[in-house]
Amino acid sequence: MSTTTYRLGVLEGDGIGPEIVPSAVEIAAVAARAAGVSVDWVPLPLGAAAIESHGTPVPDETKQALAGLDGWYLGPHDSVSYPEPHRSALNPSGTLRKHFQLFANIRPAKSFPGAKAVCDSADLVIVRENTEGFYADRNTFAGTGEFMPTPDTAIMMGIITREATDRVARVAFDLARSRRKKLTIVHKANVLKLTTGMFRTVCQEVAQDYPDVTVDDFHIDAMTVHLVRRAQDFDVIVTENMFGDILSDLAGEISGSLGTAPSINASATTAMAQASHGSAPDIAGQNIANPVAMILSGAMLFEWLGAQHGDEAPAAAAKIIEAGVADAIAGGTATRDLGGNASTTEFTAAVVKTITAADQK
Repeated sequence: MSTTTYRLGVLEGDGIGPEIVPSAVEIAAVAARAAGVSVDWVPLPLGAAAIESHGTPVPDETKQALAGLDGWYLGPHDSVSYPEPHRSALNPSGTLRKHFQLFANIRPAKSFPGAKAVCDSADLVIVRENTEGFYADRNTFAGTGEFMPTPDTAIMMGIITREATDRVARVAFDLARSRRKKLTIVHKANVLKLTTGMFRTVCQEVAQDYPDVTVDDFHIDAMTVHLVRRAQDFDVIVTENMFGDILSDLAGEISGSLGTAPSINASATTAMAQASHGSAPDIAGQNIANPVAMILSGAMLFEWLGAQHGDEAPAAAAKIIEAGVADAIAGGTATRDLGGNASTTEFTAAVVKTITAADQK
């Protein structure tokens, strides 16, 4: 049993967020009790509801509160539907990643028995650099890396730095060392020689500190083919921001559904659980959304808390969550994107039942 009480923020977000985030929190609370972990859940405003109540999608009070927490759950946002000027501003996820310097976006893709998957033996993790690269909304200190000198000309900057590459590479190598000791660097150094070429070079330099990890590298275009044809051969993949975003969505579909693709965004001191998918406004409020990605993102947060605090109990809670999800799907309970017909609440109840039954044995 843990002697620490963890304080975790709950930001439901938009679209299906108010359905899948409560599902993830309910399951995490049950798993935490089973593992002897004490958690204080702290609801905070964010997204469209925060615009109505506070005049902004990410209120200052939310950021101030998050700074005092151990981590938080972030639901999806639907920033394209926000009124101006909020629609054109940095979206809530990007705002929090930038404000808290959450430089490592860690996105696993693992096939579930019982779920339809292109590759039924995929078990890999994509580590995506989160603060620069070719994403113009987060690669500058102020303003944006995308601009138009004339109405007919648009320019985008790609930023790669040694410092950012080194720190995310070390996260990836540490992760590979804890798994199957294989790491793949993805780049486009044959064309983007100075930028992604430096990304590859710095990762290869970091590799010298991890002689027990086998390293290879591929161009981004070749990597998409390799993932489709032999996803099971890869362990940890490290790459820059945009490439990582694209590859992790592809890997999510290969392993069953983007609805099963979890992630955390982490710095050296805090972490944010966030599903890889979007807000799916077309199905919001219908109780049919797949909560698995959000649930497993929460499991990743608990695993991160355990490692961060040297506490085995949160890591045990993470394993309980993962087993509950896997057992529910293997037992035939799945949402429609996984080939089943369970509602969001039905799937949640099935996972809770599985965890409770296991705890009572």
